[in-house]
Amino acid sequence: MTDVTTAQDNINRYWTERADSYDAHHRKQIGNAEIKAGWTDVWRRALPAPPARVLDVGTGTGHVALILAELGYDVIGTDLAEGMLEKAREKAAALPHPPELLVGDAVAPDFPPGSFDVVTNRYLLWTLRTPEVALRHWRALLRPGGMLAAVDSTWFPSGVGPDPLYDRTVLSQLPLAEAATIDESAALVRAAGFADVVVTPLPEILELDRRHGVADGHEVQLQFLITGRAA
Repeated sequence: MTDVTTAQDNINRYWTERADSYDAHHRKQIGNAEIKAGWTDVWRRALPAPPARVLDVGTGTGHVALILAELGYDVIGTDLAEGMLEKAREKAAALPHPPELLVGDAVAPDFPPGSFDVVTNRYLLWTLRTPEVALRHWRALLRPGGMLAAVDSTWFPSGVGPDPLYDRTVLSQLPLAEAATIDESAALVRAAGFADVVVTPLPEILELDRRHGVADGHEVQLQFLITGRAA
């Protein structure tokens, strides 16, 4: 087994083993009408109006995929962490038009070129070993004029503390894990060939986090929406 494969297995195991606690926080957030409305507004303002075909890569427990499905988008969500997908499917079962939730690699999604109008993700870029490769693949999946919409932040600019699962060997392979500014993520989006790249701060989400709290192990900090278009 190669070091890369071992690292990715470690990452998948980390998120699967965090599925219960991560999903509990997600359910608490989405169960809060104010928080749900805030995130719904972020995506409604960023994306073209439905109907549109959306691929939510690294969907996790379905935060983005479920909101977009409720808004009327045709959504496919993918993730490599089975534990996360199980939680997403439990929630999706209650929707009249649920997203399709599949096991899939966020870096190299297995779909034909030009299959989607939008590619979305939330809190994914910092977890990728090769974000520049992922971004090129996402651009290829978009139809001409299609949109990338990614939410992320600089979660650990002072360094990630010790963790028995996300160890330093893995972290050393994640170029954005300890990024100092969001400009590092935006630069990779531009380098992947996206046009009209815009970084939009999300102060409304910051205020919600201040009032309602964030997940264990995280600090309240400003998040950003990064958008770009496929030429």
